[in-house]
Amino acid sequence: MRGSVWSCHRAGMGSMRRIRRIVAGGVAAMFALTACDSGRNTDVQPLSDSDRAAVRQALDAAVATGLPGVQVVVTEGGRDWTASAGVGNIDSAAPFPNHAVVRAGSNTKAFVAAAMMQLVAEGRVDLDAPVERYLPGTVRGERIEGSRITVRNLMQHTSGVPEYLELPELDVDYDVMLTQHHDAADLVQRALSTMPAHFPPGEKAEYSNTNYLLVGMVLEKVTGHPVGEEVTRRIIEPLDLRHTYFPAAGDLGLRDPHPQSYEDDNGARVDVTRLDTTWAGAAGALVSTGEELNRFFTALLAGKLVAPTQLAQMQRDIAPLTNRPAGIDYGLGLARLAVPCDTQVWGHGGSIPGFRTYAGVTAVGRAVTVVANQRPTDPASATALQHVFDAAVCART
Repeated sequence: MRGSVWSCHRAGMGSMRRIRRIVAGGVAAMFALTACDSGRNTDVQPLSDSDRAAVRQALDAAVATGLPGVQVVVTEGGRDWTASAGVGNIDSAAPFPNHAVVRAGSNTKAFVAAAMMQLVAEGRVDLDAPVERYLPGTVRGERIEGSRITVRNLMQHTSGVPEYLELPELDVDYDVMLTQHHDAADLVQRALSTMPAHFPPGEKAEYSNTNYLLVGMVLEKVTGHPVGEEVTRRIIEPLDLRHTYFPAAGDLGLRDPHPQSYEDDNGARVDVTRLDTTWAGAAGALVSTGEELNRFFTALLAGKLVAPTQLAQMQRDIAPLTNRPAGIDYGLGLARLAVPCDTQVWGHGGSIPGFRTYAGVTAVGRAVTVVANQRPTDPASATALQHVFDAAVCART
């Protein structure tokens, strides 16, 4: 969530000391490369042999920086191509499993935004209405007024609300964080009551996960259903995404097949596969697979989930994120991502303890998701992981 729009973002999700810290890894790379075609259409093959070789080379380079395992899923013409390097389990040296179930982090925001835009199309939510209309008395604090912040501000990260992940009570050790339950409304209340606004609404765009906890709360207030249930009904079930879900209360593990996931804690690698993600909520709690993230973003950008007027708004109302690397423009739950080739890519990304994901769709409809089972701990590993995504989206054939 936090350091990436690939949180979105090309950087990372958490803000807790153990969640946000980027520490040098220093574990030798293990190379176990696998690849498979898992698609449904035999007429179109994603990427040529030479392009696949380039992607495999990028995967090897990413694992060589110390990441345990990395997987890429490329979907084109209804067919998936999957390649992996490294391992999914350090102890057993098992490979990164195909169809891997992973924590999607801030990709959750795009799912929530799609559901919200359906409500906009139904006339149940007004993007330019103050959030006070939907959550009376909730959005208040030092220089924070719900009557001046619109739903659009929240979805676009132009509200100025502070980052709840900076709360000191979330600055905990992994052994506490892994199983600690949190309530989204309580986290929002504590953040707004203890930290001032960063800027007036609409002045600029600054990525803050608090925005999407609030978007989720608006969605719940309007529909009368928990955000996970509403997103499942509106988005996940219609697309038949059978391995995409919001973990239920007390559900700390991942469904099979899944890799183990890790974090670096002062040079020691910690297994964080079992994790209570209630603190992430509508900002980052979703679980999915590379194939299903590709199907979601493809459907969204093809206009199969959101009406044309609302989809245009998601992509038109963009602003450069001032607290993210240059080149990332954020719309309404979608980001226009900078890549080193002449193509436009829309998507999101995520960073949550144990996983780093990149997801996007090119102008010609190639969808790519990259996932690592440990967040990068230094610029070299972060850059190498980005290069895997770039190699796949920029392939010419």
